[in-house]
Amino acid sequence: MRLFCFPYAGGTAAVFRNWSQYLPIEIELCAIQYAGRGSRLAEPLGEDVVEVMNGIYQDLQPFLKKPFAFFGHSMGALVSYEFARRLQREQQPGPFQLFVSGCSAPHVRLFEELTYNLPEAEFIAELRRLQGTPEEVLDNVELMQLMMPIIRADFKASQTYKYNPGPPLECPIRAFGGLKDEMVPREKVEAWSEHTRGSFRAQMLPGDHFFINTSQSLLTRIIAQELIMHLNKGTGRVQHA
Repeated sequence: MRLFCFPYAGGTAAVFRNWSQYLPIEIELCAIQYAGRGSRLAEPLGEDVVEVMNGIYQDLQPFLKKPFAFFGHSMGALVSYEFARRLQREQQPGPFQLFVSGCSAPHVRLFEELTYNLPEAEFIAELRRLQGTPEEVLDNVELMQLMMPIIRADFKASQTYKYNPGPPLECPIRAFGGLKDEMVPREKVEAWSEHTRGSFRAQMLPGDHFFINTSQSLLTRIIAQELIMHLNKGTGRVQHA
């Protein structure tokens, strides 16, 4: 099976570079690279979650022939969710499991203060506060000149996301949150339950918003156990009527 992993705002496929060592050989890790970064640096950035999703949708079609699952953290949770929704709308086989992490449920997302358009010094201060960008990156002027447009575009996509009501997903959802994440409290993690007709489970892990890094071994172990359980059951993909 394949596990497609969708990075958070400002992240690249390299966010998941260490995950393979935690996953059994039965699971093929497929890290998503959004447009405008890494090997896709020449492509225009997306400033809308659905636009970001549409930018990878067709490219991934040939890789969806095996049973697969989605994992997304923060903005990546929204991108993976919208990807699964599009598959379902088009009556295509979808993921047999959606893992969402560090992200409020789509219908309860509300940003009281937008930060993507702050002046540069204030924006960098906000990145320091969030602790998701390494200090050596923040202190590297040339690197930040390259990264700033990417991070701003992703923040805009995430902070201006508007939920478009529609049918719940058929696949099960498992939602993760950080015990010390002030941006995404437990109740907003548990609210993902409204977006599936399948089973749902919420789990809080040690760490703040970027527990994906600090609790990496625990998170990947839980995901691997869930995927192996599905393999053993032989559930394969979710079929749509």
